Amino acid sequence: MDWTRDREIWPNAEHSQFFTIKPHRWHVQIAGTGDTVLMLHGAGGATQSWRNLLPILAEACHVVAPDLPGQGFTRMGTRQRCGIRPMAEDVAHLCESQGWQPTLIVGHSAGAALALQLAPHLGDPPVIGINAALGQFEGVAGWLFPLMAKMMALNPLIPPLLARMAGGEDRTRELLASTGSTLDPLGVALYRKLMSDKNHIDGTLTMMSQWNIDALVARLPQIETETTLLVGTEDGTVPPDVSHRAAKRMPNATVQDFTGLGHLMHEENAPLIAAEIIARLPHQTRPRAAS
Repeated sequence: MDWTRDREIWPNAEHSQFFTIKPHRWHVQIAGTGDTVLMLHGAGGATQSWRNLLPILAEACHVVAPDLPGQGFTRMGTRQRCGIRPMAEDVAHLCESQGWQPTLIVGHSAGAALALQLAPHLGDPPVIGINAALGQFEGVAGWLFPLMAKMMALNPLIPPLLARMAGGEDRTRELLASTGSTLDPLGVALYRKLMSDKNHIDGTLTMMSQWNIDALVARLPQIETETTLLVGTEDGTVPPDVSHRAAKRMPNATVQDFTGLGHLMHEENAPLIAAEIIARLPHQTRPRAAS
């Protein structure tokens, strides 16, 4: 991804800023005033995932949405800090360097696990997980998938090959359909853009190869963070039962189901999810009604 070339098509580009905070060069979209809400996308996504949600939330709060290392327009300064622990430390460092003090962290999929790992670094604000990936692959997939991702991330020929294979429109639509969500043409086009970019693919594979949340899952019963898990009943990527099982193990977690929505439900129905987020702000400011 190249900002000079791609900014014209990138949603909410007017809110984009870049920060070189070691070890990465971060792309962050910042909008609105008031309570700070930190938004963390899932693996393989980027700030485009919040394209419809960010403008609504910016009417009610201060939104901070980074691209995670190696994904979107954030450039990895090292390939060794893409696991959940170092990534949480680096996001915390980014926030501290800019004086951002989130009163709420919103994470989608793997971003929800990252939010729970990150919260204690930032004063333990409440967390909202959207289709939170709080379980591990089961059986042989538990060791095979991370191993495959690690092998592919170490081979410099693999990311451009995968970008060519996965970047076609039909393949993009097929992969998005598997999530249980139906996106508009712009949403499909943006995912196609990401999936055809070798640097983004490389960043995603690197994250997957280092992603181990065993320790986080094991200590769910000790996590006191106020947590709300929003679940799309049609999620084809993270089974809805994952959030329900996780919430039962957490002392301060609740689950809310949304019938008919899939893994990308915040993209399918941004006003609905925005209302859930705004309702949990310490100072609830309603966005202006659309004219």
